[in-house]
Amino acid sequence: MKKIENSSKPHFFKKIFIKICRIMGYEIIDQNNFFVPTAGKSINDKLSVQGVKSINLPLGELKITRVVKSMDVIIRTCASVQMLTQNKNRIFEKEKIEYTLRSINSILKSIIISKKFHPNIIFKVLVVDHDSSKENLVKIEHLIKKSNLDYNLFNLKVEEFDNKINKLNQKNEESSINQISNMCNIYKSLELSKSSKDLIYFVEDDYIHKNNAISEMIFAYERIASLTKNELIMCPTDYPYLYMKAEDTKLFLGEDYHWRKVNETLCTFLMSKQIVDSHWGKLTSMCKREHYPFETPLHDIYKKELCISPVPSLAIHCTNINSAFGLSPNVDWEKVWDESKV
Repeated sequence: MKKIENSSKPHFFKKIFIKICRIMGYEIIDQNNFFVPTAGKSINDKLSVQGVKSINLPLGELKITRVVKSMDVIIRTCASVQMLTQNKNRIFEKEKIEYTLRSINSILKSIIISKKFHPNIIFKVLVVDHDSSKENLVKIEHLIKKSNLDYNLFNLKVEEFDNKINKLNQKNEESSINQISNMCNIYKSLELSKSSKDLIYFVEDDYIHKNNAISEMIFAYERIASLTKNELIMCPTDYPYLYMKAEDTKLFLGEDYHWRKVNETLCTFLMSKQIVDSHWGKLTSMCKREHYPFETPLHDIYKKELCISPVPSLAIHCTNINSAFGLSPNVDWEKVWDESKV
């Protein structure tokens, strides 16, 4: 019996159809093998194109109207103070410099990975340090230099803010020296943001980030800002204390994570230059006098601007293991810690 050979090469008309879809901006999916021929990718690959379109199956394509152009990461460091307001040990019980280095390293790694998906975004790293030893400053700068990212390292001069900060807190008691230096550091970070062009990520030196943190934040920012037609604020951490009461929220879809509306954060957050300028008075008021809670001015801003955090978390806050302001739920903390090792 003569064998009939199967000449099932890609059909001419199929190729033409794919080309037409690609030209017109449509995506088609082969649901037999989950391949997207118009993009030449599997559906498990990144289908979104930064600054152009966000693709999530089965929702399809969302045109990006809010394009991220740059991100300044302003890291506040202080390797000389173990804990700002507590006497308890942090998770893993290491010296503070270890958290500082791992935090910076995790951010640098995440930026470098992000550049693969966001080649047109300009990244800059700014470090504002207070009272770290010369030895630790050398370690910090050496680590950043190795990344080949654009950076600046500033030594905080607390005396520059003597006339700007009220030494008496909201309870009419004297603020601690550590708290005053923290307020000065935040103030300096805000002043540095005046020269920023687009997104600004204000972050403390005890937040360890997942490798995909920066990329997810950028993809999600573009998608959600394009959807809502407004600027927004992001916190990378899913704080456990946010689950201690039942309250209404909104849920958004990012690139690989869900994001939910939150009304409170600590002092690590991302916002646009537009929001910084619009709420300059509130932001600087957080540094001029110690509030209770400290972040009250931020929370007032969140009443007017959308603030969101990821589920699950993109970063862990390395406080004591029993702290409600620390370790995020449903995250492999040890894995994140190990991946940030210098």
